[in-house]
Amino acid sequence: MASNRPAQNTSFAPSDTQPFGYGNDEGPWEEWNPTEDSVRPVRGRHRVSKQRGGGLARSSTVLGVGVIAAVGAGGMATAAPGKPPVSISLPDLSSVTESAKALISDGGSSAPKGSATPLTSAGLTSTDAAQGSTDAGEALRARIMQQAESQQDQVDNAAQEAAEAAAAKQAVALAAKQQDDAEAKAAATKKKAEQEAKAKAEAARLAELAKSYSLPTSSYTLTGRFGDAGSMWSSGYHTGLDFAAPTGTLIKAIHSGTVTEAGWAGAYGYRTILTLDDGTELWFCHQSSISVSVGQKVATGDVIGRVGATGNVTGPHLHLEVHPDGGGAIDPMAWLRGKGLNP
Repeated sequence: MASNRPAQNTSFAPSDTQPFGYGNDEGPWEEWNPTEDSVRPVRGRHRVSKQRGGGLARSSTVLGVGVIAAVGAGGMATAAPGKPPVSISLPDLSSVTESAKALISDGGSSAPKGSATPLTSAGLTSTDAAQGSTDAGEALRARIMQQAESQQDQVDNAAQEAAEAAAAKQAVALAAKQQDDAEAKAAATKKKAEQEAKAKAEAARLAELAKSYSLPTSSYTLTGRFGDAGSMWSSGYHTGLDFAAPTGTLIKAIHSGTVTEAGWAGAYGYRTILTLDDGTELWFCHQSSISVSVGQKVATGDVIGRVGATGNVTGPHLHLEVHPDGGGAIDPMAWLRGKGLNP
């Protein structure tokens, strides 16, 4: 490096008498060790060699921060000679991200790994901030979880409401069925009671009625019923009820009435017709003898004749016919039972 002394044009040559390093005008040379005070920066244009492998050259952000730090608080940078200084606006260092600050403090090393500092706050809502959330990803996750829980609650509530509605419907149906069953049971009980009461009343009536009615004979056997078909009867079917009994068995008046016919009646043999007060005619046929006469009034149980085998018969019996109001014959069995009698 050149010294501050003016250059000399004098040449010199070493000799045996002078030690090496001495000139003609400058005296002896000494070893020079530069110090900080002896070194002055070269003003003006100069090149700056590129640094390789340094931490500050790794990114434009770090280089900018280094320049800002080098300029200092004065806010001015020295320009070339003859040019006015240029004002440089310093950015607010608080806007520098934590990653850049860490990089500067680390002397250009890589950003810290595993930092708990949130990457960004973009996407945070005021509600998230009010709830203490500082990380957008965590806030989004929380919102998704909350929405999933809300949807699951809705599904659970809907299922519970459906189950409650089904249970209520089933309870209503069960109550209705129980009510219907109870009503049906009550109706059946009432109907049964009415039927029993009616039957009891009818039995009482028939019992009372039977006191005024009597079977026409005793010690008998029923051998022919109303409606039996056969060629033995001119009408083609049996029109009365046959009480088979020995000849001479007493025949009694079934009810009180008036004798309107007594005598021979062809296929009926000896016949007696007893007309009751309601107009019903009772025919007593095939008698062996008649004990009453026309116009005679008789009471229940009075003897009116005897069993025989006269007329169109195969054996001794009483043929009884019933003609309401003197009309066509009806079933004597049903009529007798309607009067409280059971042949």
